[in-house]
Amino acid sequence: MVKENLETVRKTIPYGVLLVAVSKTKPVEALQEAYDAGQRVFGENHALEMRDKHEVLPKDIDWHFIGHLQTNKIKYIVPFVKLIHSIDTENLLQAVNKEAVKHDRIVDCLLQFHIAEEETKFGLNLGEAEGILNSDAFKAMKNVRICGVMGMATNTDDEIQIRKELHHLKDIFGTLKTKYFTDCEYFKEISMGMSDDYPIAIEEGATMVRVGSRIFGARNYNV
Repeated sequence: MVKENLETVRKTIPYGVLLVAVSKTKPVEALQEAYDAGQRVFGENHALEMRDKHEVLPKDIDWHFIGHLQTNKIKYIVPFVKLIHSIDTENLLQAVNKEAVKHDRIVDCLLQFHIAEEETKFGLNLGEAEGILNSDAFKAMKNVRICGVMGMATNTDDEIQIRKELHHLKDIFGTLKTKYFTDCEYFKEISMGMSDDYPIAIEEGATMVRVGSRIFGARNYNV
């Protein structure tokens, strides 16, 4: 059903919004089915799982890391990762930069913001993000590039709350764009919206959405 699900989701996503197929915990065969149906962008949240899938799947896949990234796992994904969505500390960004230097790569990253009312979510607030962007340490990093922002809304049926939180992330993006990235064409991404709320996220300005269960079925939490 992956191909059919993928086609159904694609019909709901307008031109200019990137679909990241969230394939965490899913077997290689399911990713291959999506690939055969034309999908080229996949999102994973475990570094070792992403590395293993990268090794056996076609090399023209763009791999997005969307989960909480541990510094000791960065080395497994930096050689090939297309975009890291989840930078939430200066130390993590420094660690990615250090590893990217070893591979002579510039790794694209998003700053992750805590916009939900749930304490379990990771992420920066605006002040913390500005602290990173103003720091001498960040200005010395030549092998990472901040391309935008990422966030997750509260897991709720309250559409008004979801819309408010996603709108807040769009406002944060606008503030950072104006203050720090005015002349940077690459600072353009707003990663927000998942299987349950991505249509709202698109309305609120998402440039990429992370959709998993609507494509691959329910997540296997035992993996």
